[in-house]
Amino acid sequence: MTLPDGPEGIADEAGGRPSTRGADPGVVGNERLTAVAGAALVVPIAVEIATMPALRALMAAHIYIGVLIVGPLAVKLGSTGWRFLRYYIGTPAFVRRGPPAFGLRLLAPLLVATTVVLFGSGLGLLITGPARPGIFLGLHALSAVIWFPMIAIHVVAYIWRVPRLVADDWRRHPATAAVGRGLRIGVNIGASLAGAGAAILAIPAATTWDVWVKTAGEPPGQSFFIVSTAAAILAVIAVRPTRWR
Repeated sequence: MTLPDGPEGIADEAGGRPSTRGADPGVVGNERLTAVAGAALVVPIAVEIATMPALRALMAAHIYIGVLIVGPLAVKLGSTGWRFLRYYIGTPAFVRRGPPAFGLRLLAPLLVATTVVLFGSGLGLLITGPARPGIFLGLHALSAVIWFPMIAIHVVAYIWRVPRLVADDWRRHPATAAVGRGLRIGVNIGASLAGAGAAILAIPAATTWDVWVKTAGEPPGQSFFIVSTAAAILAVIAVRPTRWR
């Protein structure tokens, strides 16, 4: 993240990383809400990706986890969208904090769009069922291949900040850092529980897809996984997102 002038942009003494000392409580709270939501997504997304090569055996798990992810994902999109809005309408505290690195700003619109298409088409498939998937099946497969490299870049660029931001929210700090802590935790827990509840409601639809995948031809999950993984590795090597700090 670019470090702007002023007290909101001072750097940590070790490593030159952005510090929240003296920052506006709303800015700090937004960053930490985003970090907690991101941390809540890392493991479910990794497990969801891991089910792709074995969809014949793990289709039900793929669906449950995909629905579960929607809760914390909504928080993540909402918190980053709020920062985007406040920065570009010129809210002083967000402007002083500065924008993300230029490469991440270029990536963000396409990442958000493919994320919405990927999970939206997945939910569409639950509604239509395997008998008449319409355009949702093709959209889901194509968006997954595009999304995989972009989420890899996003994770590599941001993962170094997440543990510190999450840990900071649990430490005893001045009032600036503590404002809204309970709300942030509550929002993320509530979103995760809502996702879990939705996953339970999706059991009948997941069962239908599980039966279908075991009687249909070999699902293309393994080939999509290989192509997407290769694309993600090449993308991370090409753009080296660890420089975007």
